[in-house]
Amino acid sequence: MEKSDIYLTRVRDFNIKKYQKAREFYDIELEKNHLFVHSLGQISFNCCRLRLDKRELYKRGGGLFGSDPSTGSIGVITINMPRIGYLSKTKKEFFERLGHLMELAKESLEIKRKALENFMEKGLYPYSRHYLEGVKKIRGAYFSNHFSTIGLLGMNEALLNFLGENIATKRGRAFTLEVLDFMRERLLKYQEETGDLYNLEATPAEGTSYRQAKADKEKYPKIITAGTKETPYYTNSTMLPVNFTDDVFSALKLQDEIQCKYTGGVVFHAFLGERLPDIQSAKNFVKTVFENFHLPYLTLTPTFSICPIHGYIAGEHFECPQCVIKQPCEVYSRVVGYLRPVQQWHTGKRQEFKERKEFRIP
Repeated sequence: MEKSDIYLTRVRDFNIKKYQKAREFYDIELEKNHLFVHSLGQISFNCCRLRLDKRELYKRGGGLFGSDPSTGSIGVITINMPRIGYLSKTKKEFFERLGHLMELAKESLEIKRKALENFMEKGLYPYSRHYLEGVKKIRGAYFSNHFSTIGLLGMNEALLNFLGENIATKRGRAFTLEVLDFMRERLLKYQEETGDLYNLEATPAEGTSYRQAKADKEKYPKIITAGTKETPYYTNSTMLPVNFTDDVFSALKLQDEIQCKYTGGVVFHAFLGERLPDIQSAKNFVKTVFENFHLPYLTLTPTFSICPIHGYIAGEHFECPQCVIKQPCEVYSRVVGYLRPVQQWHTGKRQEFKERKEFRIP
């Protein structure tokens, strides 16, 4: 017993004290690389939106201890929804096309999973192999705890092409929820067929949003996109059009149920014109949102500018308002997941930024 990893002890009687948990938000300093494990076994990483539901892993003999840092996604495939909406004449055809593309995505992800496992066995990823060794011993494969991820792009434009309504209408929201339920059921079926984990993500689509819209516009000139004829783009995943409203709570009400359908990651970006007046305003807003809505992730993104002479300037200023001689500034906002200078964004995202309505925070 002295050299054993197992320690035996008698079970003791103890009293359970019940108490009411106070609703609090914690302001804490975090290390550079961190993750949170929540009470239901959900993991949220230091990433723009990744959220994995580990309850699926309980069936696999894993659990929280030793497994949480050893999971992730082997890859993401994004479904082009506007093209499906444009080509489909009936609801049946819409779901047939969606189902076909999801089958192709599944096949591709299964091939990639086998390739990654093969590369790992041959020593291509020595550091990952070290950290996933425990998963290999328990499950027989290094990436058994990793998800295959399928996402979607441009649901708003898919609805405009298919129904003639946007995602904010009652009919548009209902059909969106039906589509997400269809995709979730398909992914559960894939899990049963393959024995691998699958999840549904609101794909960030930093580049895809412009690339797919541009390709579709060239092939189908009459297809409806966001943006302009010269610079088309698709709205990210199932988000509202970027210029739909400046009322943040109206947007939250329209997005809450939709965002809760995702199992792999989603985020609500609250784009602000300028920074909030003080930290207490930010705390109050975050607390109000999470006490009244169910969506998993929220970001507060103020626009700010950097002058090479004066440094930080609140708000959007492509030229410094303080310099006597005109001085160009870098304007920073969140391209999707991360803060970047707007001048460095690609054409499609710059067009989206031009059209973006910023929210008013009460």
